[in-house]
Order: sequence, then structure tokens, then C-alpha cells
Amino acid sequence: MRVTFPHMGLLSIPVRSLFHSLGHEVIVPPVTNKRTFELGSKYSPEFACLPFKINLGNFIEALELGADTIVMGGGVGPCRFGYYGQVQREILQDLGFDFQLLLLDPPSAGTKELSKAVRLLAGENSLSRSLSALRLAWVKTRLLDEGNRLYRMSLPQAMDKKAARRIYEEFLSEIDQEMKAKELSRIFSSFSKNMREVRKETEQKVLRVKIIGEIYMVLEPNVNFHLEETLGELGVEVHRQISMSGWVEEHLFGSLFPHHEKRKKALAKPFLSSFVGGHGQETVAEMVDAGVNKYDGVIQVLPFTCMPEIVAQSILPEISREFALPILYLVLDEHSAEAGIHTRLEAFVDLLARKKRDRKELEA
Repeated sequence: MRVTFPHMGLLSIPVRSLFHSLGHEVIVPPVTNKRTFELGSKYSPEFACLPFKINLGNFIEALELGADTIVMGGGVGPCRFGYYGQVQREILQDLGFDFQLLLLDPPSAGTKELSKAVRLLAGENSLSRSLSALRLAWVKTRLLDEGNRLYRMSLPQAMDKKAARRIYEEFLSEIDQEMKAKELSRIFSSFSKNMREVRKETEQKVLRVKIIGEIYMVLEPNVNFHLEETLGELGVEVHRQISMSGWVEEHLFGSLFPHHEKRKKALAKPFLSSFVGGHGQETVAEMVDAGVNKYDGVIQVLPFTCMPEIVAQSILPEISREFALPILYLVLDEHSAEAGIHTRLEAFVDLLARKKRDRKELEA
């Protein structure tokens, strides 16, 4: 099979490793670009959310490169993500593409589609080889999440931000190319050492901002205008709970990692006690967490027309008032412009810095 999948943050690195280890030819879509936006917007329903459109653009570009199998995640609940695969399949078939779609539905949606996809992807591989491929991909996923966290913590304090960015990009490249699990820890250790060396010693505390919202918009830098890196270069330490490994643990192996669900429900309960689809309840929970832990500000990133995030957005002002916690809403679609987003981010960071300065003066 010539397998492809949609981009989402660093997802392509462990997924490419997994499929390659299972003996498939992997067709990674081109990095999300202007043409991806144009293709997705042209052939998607007008009021489909931005992740749907970008995913569709990814698939068209990959199919043009010769892919014959699309692997796509599935979902349950009010979020339209659960319908992405089926609707996208109809659109792509109407455009004349010949392919098969493998849906990785969460176990809570039933195991029929998931079992079919796993059987086809595993192919003739032995159980031990399949498990070895999964282990390699999982170790990469965990280390990529940890490496990204370290980069977000280091960038605002780096003496040479270009050097920090170069070290991080080299780390991503090495993790991508390495196919031996035992070597991955060595790569991460070297990256950690190099990243520590570019940080400057300072007693001044940087601003801490938490990013919350819909998972795709939070993790995909080519759609959120490189939000985390932009904030880091403005001297902001960026935190987020959403991650690739966290999504896998919670949605595919939830019974083995119950702490995710327990934490989310406990934090969100005073403001939103029911599931509203997508990451709506989690967005509320992380806003509360930011207030309790005295973050300087929060940024909610969501696609235009996203119902779960709109529900959460209606609740966030109340949490903001209760904790005196500033929040910036970034509602994005294919018409959003980078210059406008960066201007809003700069203004928000200035507001947070001034608020923090005023608070220190009052305490002095």
C-alpha cells in the first residue's frame, strides 16, 4: 500500500515511522501551504471547519503524488470530526480519485472499522514486528512531545533564538530519521544538553501563557501562524496540556490512562459538567487550571464554526473574571491573515506585561 495521512503538528514523524516499519510505502503530504488551503476550501462545504478543509487539501496533494490508501482518525459525539472521513471520501471520489480509506475510530465508537484498519495495516507482519513498530512510533511520540515542551520553555530565555530554533530543528530531523528505539534517548539527551546551553541566566521571570482550544488548531503551526514560536520570540513561556501522546492515551487507550478524564472532569465541573464534543470540556478545564496556577494569560485557538469550542468560549469569560485572568480568542479560518494575528499577539503580550508590572508595584 502507498499510505498517506493528514498533517497535524509533528504527527508525520511517528506515523511515517510506524507505516514504514510495517513495510508500507509512505506518501507524506507536502507541508501545509497556500495551495493546501486553496484546494481544501474549493472542494469543501462552505461552513465546514478549517481542519476539515486543510485535511482535505492534504489528501488531494498526497493522492496526486500517488497515494492509494488514506488513514484517518475518527471520533464520537457532537464534534463533526466523527464525520470527516466519510464526507471527505465522498468528495474525493467525486473528484475522480481511486483509493481506500482506513478509519481509526476510537473503541467507544465500535471496533469494526478500527479492526479492519489494523488488519490491513499490519498485513503479513508477525505480532512481534508489529509491536516493535508500534513501540518505536510511541517512543518517538513521547520524546517529540517532551522535546517540544523543552523548546517552548527555553526559547523565551535563549540568548540566541536562531540557535535555539536550529537545535530544535536538528532534533526533529534526527528523531525522524532514527529507526532504532534504543538510540532515541541518546538523541534526546544531546538535545536537552544543547538547549540548556543556549538559555541565559536571569532572575527575571518571563510571562507564562497557556494555549487552549481545538487540538488541530493548537498543534498545527502552519495553520495557527506558528503561534508558539511567535510567543516564544516575544519572551513568553508557552504551556499547553494538549499533546499527541495525551490524545492517544485518552482517546485510544482511555481505560489504561484514566487520569486524563478524571482531571478534566474535576477541573471543569463547576462550570461545565457535561461532554459537549471535541475538546470543549477540556478547554474549560485548562482555563480553570490556568487560573488556579496563576498564569499570566490564556489564548483560546479555535476554527470558525467549531461547536464544542463555541460552547466553551461562552463559559470562559466567567472563569476569566473569577481568576482575573486575561484571555485572547483566536478564531481562525482560511481568510485569517498572519499580520493581523501577530499584531493581536503583540498587543496581548504588552497588556500582560503591563498588568504584571503594575501588580509588582502594588506588592512592593
